[in-house]
Amino acid sequence: MSTSFDQPLTQTSLIPERYDTNELFVCDIADAVLKDIMPQMEHPFYSLSKKPERNVREYRHGEQWIRIVPSALGQATIYDKDILIYAISQLMGKQARGEPIGRRIRLNSHDFLRFTNRGTGGKDYAALVDALSRLNGTMIQTNIVTGDDEQFDSFSLISSAATRRKRGLDGRLLWVELELSQWLFNAIRQQEVLTLHRDYFRLRKPLERRIYELARKHCGRQASWKCSVEVLQKKSGAKSDAKRFRQLVKAIVKTDHLPDYRLSYDSEFDSVTFCNRNTMPSENSVPLNHFAVKPLPEEAFQKARRAAPGWDVYYLERQWREWMTEPPRIPEAAFVGFCRKWYEKRGSP
Repeated sequence: MSTSFDQPLTQTSLIPERYDTNELFVCDIADAVLKDIMPQMEHPFYSLSKKPERNVREYRHGEQWIRIVPSALGQATIYDKDILIYAISQLMGKQARGEPIGRRIRLNSHDFLRFTNRGTGGKDYAALVDALSRLNGTMIQTNIVTGDDEQFDSFSLISSAATRRKRGLDGRLLWVELELSQWLFNAIRQQEVLTLHRDYFRLRKPLERRIYELARKHCGRQASWKCSVEVLQKKSGAKSDAKRFRQLVKAIVKTDHLPDYRLSYDSEFDSVTFCNRNTMPSENSVPLNHFAVKPLPEEAFQKARRAAPGWDVYYLERQWREWMTEPPRIPEAAFVGFCRKWYEKRGSP
């Protein structure tokens, strides 16, 4: 039996909008890079707990693995991730304007707090400093097996961080300078990003944010995406037991305030269906290379969905246009072929 809630999108469970809407796009890193390392798996880097998590997490796929090692301050949280989202959004804006970008970026602390819909009091600046420490201290370790060789990599989400504040113990934090990891920077340069709804920062609960991220990544601009509760819990990284997680998901279904997507729960199959609200802006800003390729017809996207089931075909179109080195003779066929190869290499998202 399927349970859905068709009441209009309500704002009662969202954090009130503190400031005027910022014109800057909100961007997040997609999982494409890690999918090359561990295909068909999700890796929740960020803790969903408001209490420090210091246990090492490990995810395996065949001979390959990824390990998340927190610092003494705990694992970076999904709220700490706001710093990276803001930095990524700044860099993507510069890149879109044709400006040079680098791994090191300086952020205005006050602008960051406003952008992420936070307060601007002393405790908010102190929380920003703590978040930087957790991001810098959380280590990502992974191995890459190629034939008889095994390569081991270890890196932090940010390589370094510095702050400047007014003199005095209670002095206001002026700016933050951080250096992104090479992994994050490569993803930005390759435009492996997803645009998020601004109400992402108004979601109160960590699980709501994570569920929205998964919906944005897997449902994308498709009409719907279905996922079992068991798989959804694994992808989310939630540590609650299955019964409690199911209750939390049902609560999200009932409140119906997730941006861009409406959820319904099917008790017979113990699954969740994400339905697109069609609130995302149109994809008219697809980056073009130095040569022009005409817009693709809808038929090409339909074929692409069959060639790469589960993937956001508009995301694949951006990847295809960036990948091209010369204009194809038959763009529609070339795009579908690209999607087919993409799926053969990476499998389902």
